[in-house]
This record gives sequence, C-alpha cells and structure tokens, in this order.
Amino acid sequence: MTEIQRPGALYQQVAAAIREAILTGEFAPDSLLPSEAQLMARYGVSRPTVRNAIAALRAEGLIDVRHGKGSFVRSDGQPALTLERRIGRTTEGKFVMPNGDAWQEPEEPSTYRTHTTKDIGRLLQLGEEEALFGCDRLLTDPGTGTRAMHRTLIPFEIAEAVPLLGKEPCKPPAAIYWVLTQAGHKLSWTETVRARMPLPDERATLQLPDATPILHLARLTHGADDRPLILEELRVGADRTELAFRIIADKQPRRRTGI
Repeated sequence: MTEIQRPGALYQQVAAAIREAILTGEFAPDSLLPSEAQLMARYGVSRPTVRNAIAALRAEGLIDVRHGKGSFVRSDGQPALTLERRIGRTTEGKFVMPNGDAWQEPEEPSTYRTHTTKDIGRLLQLGEEEALFGCDRLLTDPGTGTRAMHRTLIPFEIAEAVPLLGKEPCKPPAAIYWVLTQAGHKLSWTETVRARMPLPDERATLQLPDATPILHLARLTHGADDRPLILEELRVGADRTELAFRIIADKQPRRRTGI
C-alpha cells in the first residue's frame, strides 16, 4: 500500500499519487488503470475517494474513461494528422488546397442563411445582424478517422456582387477562391488559431474524449485594400491534429533616397 502524506483533500492526495505514477511511466500511455478495488487497496482509501480522484484526473485530460472497459491513461503520442496551412495555384491559375483530397464528406453540406454576431462582424468588418450565407460541412480523414467541422460564411453584399456565390455558397474553398478571382478580386489571406474547450455539439460531432480542447482556425479571404470577403472556420480535436504553416518573408518596400 502506498501511504498518502500530501496536504489537501484525501481525493486530491490520491489523484496526485496516480498522476505521479502516470508521469513517471509506471502507468503507461494507453494502459488500463488498476481497478477501483485495486486502487482502494493500494492507497488505503474508500471507493468514493477513488472515484473522485479518477474524476479529477479525467477533468485534467490524463485519463479517458471508456464505458464498460474501465479507465485508461491517455496517449501521449504524436497527433494523428498534420494539416498544411497554405494555398497553392496551378499553372492554369486554379487553387489547390493541401490535404484537400484527403478529406471525405460523410454527410451532405448544410446551406443556410444567418447573420453576423459581434465576433464575426468584427472579423468581416460588418455590423451585427448583417445577413450572411452559411455552409457547414463535416469532414473525415479516412486514414486516421479524424473529424473536422468546416464553415464558410459569405456576406450578402459579396454574394450580390458575385451572384454564383449566392447560388452555390457551399462550393469548396478552392472553388470559391477561383470564383472570386474570376470576378476580378486579387486575393490574400490571414489566419488565426486558438485553442478552446468544445461546446457540447462540437464534442459530439467530433467524437472527442473528455477534457479535450479543439483547435479553432479562422481564415479570412481578403480582396482589394485588404477588405474581408469571406470567413472560413475549421474546428478539429487538438489531440488528433497538428498544424504546419509555410512561412514566406514579405518583400519590404524599397526605400526612396533623396538626391
């Protein structure tokens, strides 16, 4: 039996002891934890104390409880999928998306009308309650089973100027870029990434384990004068995915020298 001598509530002491066993490798990644009875005997505590300790470690993301199988140590392995965050073009001027061919769509995309929120309006430089076309699609990677949620938001103003976008707002991103360039727009992009805990519907759709954050990517397509044209959002489990960015140094404007 391991004697518990650390300060704090008893379940916190047990959680600290199990955490140390995980971090030192005694309980290996992907391994089944000892049963409740075994942990009770090991630490000399009651069943409720063990359950509270497991719940605390589950909330930390160290343990994954699989119904009917028990509690498992979460894997510390490398992400299953690398997403390249760049945009290419063919010699004909068409756009090519890295990883684009890898994704499958198990469901039909959902097209709808919506409006800007405060945050979306800020990104698109629009006020609140401005009309938008929306397209939601579920993506899956057949090799790893990784799921992602992709959303495209197109302001009505842009759709009116480029009617094909209003008729078919659920075109794939590369096709939307092509349509915008054919309408005379010279495009550039900015992208931000943040990690956050998922909402209940996101957790269910992405099939995420407990205490797993998501990566939330927001990509803005800009036109002339850096004007935002459309917004794309990609949400994917942070435990399954890593992002790879290709970085190119911007050309600095040539300095003028006086004569």
